[in-house]
Amino acid sequence: MYHTLRAVALIAVLAILSGRAGAQGVVMQRTISLNMAKIIAEATLAECKSKGYNTAVAVVDRAGQVLVMMRDENGSAQQVEMARRKAYTARMFRTSTLEFQKRTMDPKYAPQRDIADILALGGGVPIQIGNEVIGAVGSSGSTQEQDDACAKAGVAKVADLLKTNGPN
Repeated sequence: MYHTLRAVALIAVLAILSGRAGAQGVVMQRTISLNMAKIIAEATLAECKSKGYNTAVAVVDRAGQVLVMMRDENGSAQQVEMARRKAYTARMFRTSTLEFQKRTMDPKYAPQRDIADILALGGGVPIQIGNEVIGAVGSSGSTQEQDDACAKAGVAKVADLLKTNGPN
């Protein structure tokens, strides 16, 4: 009887400990949805088009992977690639690419520009819920400042959704 009770107690302890270990192995992260990415991309493209620019836009998720890529009918393949890299840069460094460009002018940060797919040109903007970056948008085809403004306009289009999904 004593051995049976001891075995049951040991099994119960192991079950509790394995449950905790399993829970520690799961990470819940928020990321941008495809629907939200489409809204941001369309709003970014529309903003630049309204200013007379033929641009491309890319929206990436929290891992820096492309969800949406669009270009104006007169946009180029180079603009598409630059938009993707701007979005990737904004996501990976959690800041706008204009800010990244300024920061990496300092020689101690300049090597960050040499990382694959990084582009230190304005037009990339992180998409955030509070301080958590859930994706980024990149715009390419106008001036760096205008690309930045277009990308910010795209994110502004979903600002209310980002607030309702934010921290309580």
